[in-house]
Amino acid sequence: MDYYAGIDVSLECSSVCVVDSTGKIVREAKVQSEPEALIDWLKGLGLDLARIGLEAGPLSQWLYAAMRKVSLAVELLETRHVRDAFKSMPVKSDRNDARGIAQLMRLGWFRPVHCKSLDAQEVRAVLTARKLLQSKMLDLEMSLRGMLRNFGLKVGPTTPTRFARRIEDLVNGHATLETIAKALLAVHAALLHELNGFEKRVRGMARSDARVRLLLSAPGVGAIVAMTFVAAIDDPTRFKSSKGVGAHFGLTPKKHQSGEKDVTGRISKLGDGSVRAALYQAAHIILTMPVKGSGLKSWAAKLARRAGMKKAKVALARKLAVVLHRMWIDNSPFRPAAAA
Repeated sequence: MDYYAGIDVSLECSSVCVVDSTGKIVREAKVQSEPEALIDWLKGLGLDLARIGLEAGPLSQWLYAAMRKVSLAVELLETRHVRDAFKSMPVKSDRNDARGIAQLMRLGWFRPVHCKSLDAQEVRAVLTARKLLQSKMLDLEMSLRGMLRNFGLKVGPTTPTRFARRIEDLVNGHATLETIAKALLAVHAALLHELNGFEKRVRGMARSDARVRLLLSAPGVGAIVAMTFVAAIDDPTRFKSSKGVGAHFGLTPKKHQSGEKDVTGRISKLGDGSVRAALYQAAHIILTMPVKGSGLKSWAAKLARRAGMKKAKVALARKLAVVLHRMWIDNSPFRPAAAA
């Protein structure tokens, strides 16, 4: 008889439930959220575990990789599908979630999620850290601008390197503002220094990655866009068709059809939001900046005249995702005629 396990992962302890092929609960327990503890508990059962389910989350990839190494039949589950399956559950608890995951594994009502490689996770971590520093530096600059505006001091347009000098000139002679500016500008200088370090690191990573260099041949695609796309896809062969990449990142419209009712809505916005934002930025650059020899721009410009600029940018972002994936699969640089 086959057995199925469901694990609801928490920070300290995870709830585990094992059921047989008829759905009867065989074992339940609370186990430490550590790979060794979970592996020892599952192997100590002495049962033939056909499938083990883990809901995708912050710790799940780490646990999944460790279980795969010891040849356990573990699967990562799509969080959205698990949530929808448990909507009818009157009492939500870790124990009930583990039971529900075990039953989903038994019935096969789940969609497995790709577990990213360690290299892809490292690239994503670098990009996330860079974005965090960039946003915090911008928040600090806007706070300083707003603070000085109350005293009639207008900062005006500056660059990151000239910002500190401009603030110092404005607060000169005002003791209280000088004290505030000195403290905040010290933080700003530290953030700028670390951000520049990340920028150099990102450029170095882009130069050393053949996949990123290949995608850089596409118009509007820079190092950040290419690295974000590569880290999110990780394994391009997991998509049966390049057309599925746009839907994977939530760039295709929602559809609701029932009888005579047939509604096409806005884009679904599912999947990785950072990739969606990066592709949209690339589409914005293609449509608003001079780009020579690209059939993508003329295609999107025609769509913009008919449906509006915003819809054209979203459509171009979806098309760009498809084009980048096909370039990666074929290992060929950007071809304007084929892309259009």
